Amino acid sequence: MPLFYILILAVVQGLAELLPVSSSAHVVVAEKLLGLDPSSPPMTLLLVMLHTGTMFAVMVYFWKQWRATYFQSLPAFKKFAGLVVLATVLTGVIGEAIIKIIEKTAFRGIPHAQIEDLFSHLELIAPALALVGILILVAGIVEKRKSTEGLTAANDLNARQAGIIGAVQGLCLPFRGFSRSGATISAGMLLGVAKSRAEMFSFALAVVLTPPVVAREVMRVVAAEHASGSATFTSVTFPSLLGAVFAFLAGLIALKWLSGWLESGRWYLFGIYCLIAAAGVAYLHHLGY
Repeated sequence: MPLFYILILAVVQGLAELLPVSSSAHVVVAEKLLGLDPSSPPMTLLLVMLHTGTMFAVMVYFWKQWRATYFQSLPAFKKFAGLVVLATVLTGVIGEAIIKIIEKTAFRGIPHAQIEDLFSHLELIAPALALVGILILVAGIVEKRKSTEGLTAANDLNARQAGIIGAVQGLCLPFRGFSRSGATISAGMLLGVAKSRAEMFSFALAVVLTPPVVAREVMRVVAAEHASGSATFTSVTFPSLLGAVFAFLAGLIALKWLSGWLESGRWYLFGIYCLIAAAGVAYLHHLGY
């Protein structure tokens, strides 16, 4: 793959991943326009390595806030860890269940079919973008109507709220276009969690979720390599690592912008953007992409 392509995908991923607009949808569209196959094992591995780059951007950007909120004392850390574990377990259970159901129904009779085979279908990405756009719009409208007195304090996220946020994250796993950050932050806002708190918790979940997703895609590439007898994994390792570095730098920029938009009360505009993007993706599908 040309280095220029990797740079383009890394910038798209880095800017979109940490904004609630579905980085996966944007990267898939970019890959389609570049003539690449988004569902192939090398491309899905590249995508998750780009996610890894943005995961490190999250860790760097939020570290001071996490240290002040979650690591200020042992009880605070234990509470935070418990909420993260609860949310992540629900994410895994719900996400894996949906993936297995889709694989056993949509791919019935197709040997070795996986959920990733759907990732290049723009006709599925468009409605997913539209749905998350509506969710973001609703959360933004509700948030603007509420006074800050009704919001959960920064350290008061409870198990029920964390569990629901984790469940919503599980719903996002199988569907490209259904933005993980957009859905989880919006769910937190609708549950009465302060925007900054929902943002921090959402991206903390992303840090925990990224390693197993990377491991899954590495195993998928290795399996494809064994099946074809080619050196697929070796050939995509360097491009994927380089892409992760580019995505890390772009991710830091996106995080700063996201935080500013969250605090300025313009969250709903991301929903409008997702709806416009959904229409654009649907049009590209109509054109044959």
